[in-house]
Amino acid sequence: MAYIATGVTTGINESREMPAASKIKIPVMVEVFRQLVDGDFDLNTKVTLTKSARDWGYGSLCDARIGSTYSVSRLLSLMIDVSDNTATNMLIRRVGRQRINATMRELGLTHTRLGDFIRSNGPIRWALRSSPADMMHLLDAMAKNQLVDEWSSREMIAILRGQHHNGLLPEPLPPGTDIAHKTGTLHDTLNDVGIVYGDGDDPYVIAVMTTDLPTLDAGRRFIRGVSKMAYAALGKFAEWRGDTTFTSPDRAATQLPDQQMWTPPATTATPATAEPPDTSTPEPAPPGPGD
Repeated sequence: MAYIATGVTTGINESREMPAASKIKIPVMVEVFRQLVDGDFDLNTKVTLTKSARDWGYGSLCDARIGSTYSVSRLLSLMIDVSDNTATNMLIRRVGRQRINATMRELGLTHTRLGDFIRSNGPIRWALRSSPADMMHLLDAMAKNQLVDEWSSREMIAILRGQHHNGLLPEPLPPGTDIAHKTGTLHDTLNDVGIVYGDGDDPYVIAVMTTDLPTLDAGRRFIRGVSKMAYAALGKFAEWRGDTTFTSPDRAATQLPDQQMWTPPATTATPATAEPPDTSTPEPAPPGPGD
C-alpha cells in the first residue's frame, strides 16, 4: 500500500511473484496506450476477431462471428471492465506480447511477464505472473499521471473506474467510494489492485494478491479485511495530517460476481500470500482467468 500524498508505503511479501490471473490485463492496457501515444494507431482503429484469439474462460466476445471488428477503445473496456479474455487476446496480438514484456522491464517491473496469450486450458498459473510490488509501481505512476503520459494515465484510470467486479477491495468501503481497480481470479487465486480516492484528491494505492487458497471464500475474506484495515489506517493518518478525506467504513459484505465462476469444496484455512513449488500431479486446467 502507498499513500500518494506523503509517499508512505508498507507491504508484506510485496516482492513475491505469484499468478497474476486477469490482473495481467493492466500491463496489456499500458502497452496499448504507449503505442497510442507513439502514433501506431488510435482508439478508433479496428481489430479483427480471429479464431486463435478466442478464449472461453471469461467474457462473451468468444461467441462473436470470426471476422467481426471492434475498436481499440471498445476492446479496452471489455478487457478491463468485464475481463473479457478474447478482447485481451485481440489487443495482445495488436501490440505484440514481447513488446508488452519489454515495456514492463523498461518500467522497472521485475516479476511481471506475459508468457502466452490468455489460454484458459493452458498453464495460466505460470504463463501470467506478477507481484504486488510490480502492480504498486504501475498504479503509483498512474495515480501521479506519470504512466506513459498524463493523458494516458487519466484515460487508464477512467477505464479502471468502470470495473464491474466490485466484491473484493471495494466491498468493505463506504458506499460510493471512488476506486479504480482490476481483479483477477483462478481456481485457487484471488487478486485485486487499485487506486482508492476516498472523498478527496489524496488517493492511496493498494495491491493484494493471494494464491494456494483452500477456498475462494478464504481469499475474499482476506482481501476485504486488508482493504478495510487500509482504509481505516489511512483515515487515522489523514486526521493526524488535519485532513478529513476518509471516513470509517461500515458496510455488510454482499455476494460478489466471481462466485458464479469456481466453487471449490468449503474448508476453513488461512490463505497463503506466497506460492510454494508445485509438486503435485497435474490436473486438467480449470476455466480462467476470470474477473
